[in-house]
Amino acid sequence: MLVPLVLFLGGLALLVVGADRLIEGAGELALYYGLSAFFVGVTVVSIGTSIPEMTTSLYGAWYGAGDMVVGNIVGSETAQITLGVGIVALIAPIRARRRQTLIYGGGMILAMVIMMLTLEDAVVSRSEGVLMMIAYAVFIHDLYSHEGGREIAGEVLEERRGPRETVPWIVFGLVLVVGGGHVMVTNGIELARLLGIPEFLLGLLTGLGTTAPELVVAGLAAHRGAGGISVGALLGSNITDPVFSLGIGALVADVVVSDPLLTGATTYMLAVSAVVLGLMLWRRGISRRLAVVCILLYLPSFLVL
Repeated sequence: MLVPLVLFLGGLALLVVGADRLIEGAGELALYYGLSAFFVGVTVVSIGTSIPEMTTSLYGAWYGAGDMVVGNIVGSETAQITLGVGIVALIAPIRARRRQTLIYGGGMILAMVIMMLTLEDAVVSRSEGVLMMIAYAVFIHDLYSHEGGREIAGEVLEERRGPRETVPWIVFGLVLVVGGGHVMVTNGIELARLLGIPEFLLGLLTGLGTTAPELVVAGLAAHRGAGGISVGALLGSNITDPVFSLGIGALVADVVVSDPLLTGATTYMLAVSAVVLGLMLWRRGISRRLAVVCILLYLPSFLVL
């Protein structure tokens, strides 16, 4: 049992570190070659921070671990909207215009609802996966203005480095992501079998780990900017994971879920997201005092199972 546990945690660590290297290297290279900050913010940063969830989804679907795939996404979403928002607001209070919150928050809620509706029959088929990815493309078109994308890239990436410096990091990050994701998922399945715990619950716990890139990116952005971090940078991957990350896994194989815990966890994810967005709208941001409330909202996420 010790060997699968060590390999599982090691694979998770490799996946997170690799994603971080890949995001930074790709973003700096894209800016170096003159791609717009809007494009970099929307694609490299918002999608890139979801690489751990996408990798887990791809491997999980391939190995028939649908419960782990969905659990990982639900766990990641719940952690980001509670722990992520709370930690960032403790570093630098979040100031959000109501229009921004409504646009990005509405996109996040809609993405979660689409995921929940797709999972009603306990199967995400290949055709549904394609439709979810198309829906994400529509989100990108409708939710991100040029200013929003530029804002995200500016908050996260500080330099424009050439290929000599960035390509080795990109390759290194990609190798870690591919290898770490495979090791994590295969040993996670074995660990769940040995411990007799549901794959869905293990996925929820894994979601806390795979959300680390989002937390690091948002935390660094908040630390660098005296004015705080934009709602777009904070909630971007929360729009990506429920539709794109889940949809891309379904392209490999049908994502089949069977765990009865799914309903309670997804309902709590949606409910707590609505609460945090409500606080943002009410106070036009999240103060340090409300940050503590957001962090505390994460704690019941495993009690509702």
